[in-house]
Amino acid sequence: MKISFIVLTYNRTDALLVVLRALSKQCDVEHEVLIADDGSRLDQVEMLHKHCPAFKCKVRHIWHPDTGFTAAGARNLAASQADGNYLVFLDGDCVPNEAFVAQHTHLAEPGCFVNGSRVLLSPSLTTKVVCGEVDLLRSSIFFWLRARLQGDCNKLLHLVVGPWRLFRVKEGFRWRGIRSCNFGVWQTDFANVNGFDETFQGWGHEDADLVLRLSHLGIKRKNGFMATEVFHLWHPESKRNQEQLNKNRVLARMKTNLIKAEKGLNELSHSSLVKITQLN
Repeated sequence: MKISFIVLTYNRTDALLVVLRALSKQCDVEHEVLIADDGSRLDQVEMLHKHCPAFKCKVRHIWHPDTGFTAAGARNLAASQADGNYLVFLDGDCVPNEAFVAQHTHLAEPGCFVNGSRVLLSPSLTTKVVCGEVDLLRSSIFFWLRARLQGDCNKLLHLVVGPWRLFRVKEGFRWRGIRSCNFGVWQTDFANVNGFDETFQGWGHEDADLVLRLSHLGIKRKNGFMATEVFHLWHPESKRNQEQLNKNRVLARMKTNLIKAEKGLNELSHSSLVKITQLN
């Protein structure tokens, strides 16, 4: 199995570099990292190219022009360039725990996708992490207990490792807890549902739509809690004026057997404006 880690980013390279540093300590030669850039500014791109940490595996930066919130398109574009037969989607403000790569490797199972979980961090702790004052991967249990008591994180599930399979696999579509910021899926399954649906506009629920269509395909959900946790760095909420419309579309699709995205991998147009840069 070769895993392609697809890391979504947009104008937040300081956070992205924290994510990449954590990932670089875990990736080996059989992996690859693809940075799916949803149109970051030139200064952010230059910062990434200058300070990207050293990896043992191939790292590519895949940038497309900024035309608004088009996370689905950025992820699809990166996935179309992936060499791996297993894809792990990760957001550029979600720092993987120290066993993230190993846990996703262990949990990968034919006929399943892995739905990971996250630990939310406070604004103050986020600032310390981005400034390099705190290394989340080296922080002790006492640090995390104090952080929980002080309200700097919302849970401590990452301190406990759950059983590999017991209680993890679920059949049928369940909306709760879907996280495209921490999500593993076989490349063939992702291709069979035509990837993320780019007809979803603005923030919200394109990830639930993907999971629904995977469910219609017969792929089971496997929960990655107490294994694949990521630390979600704080940021102001995105505009959510399209959320209800997107939610209504997923609700309507729940009454169908729809499998393929209306506009996904098969409809990608490889614009000359797309830039793919090898970073190592």
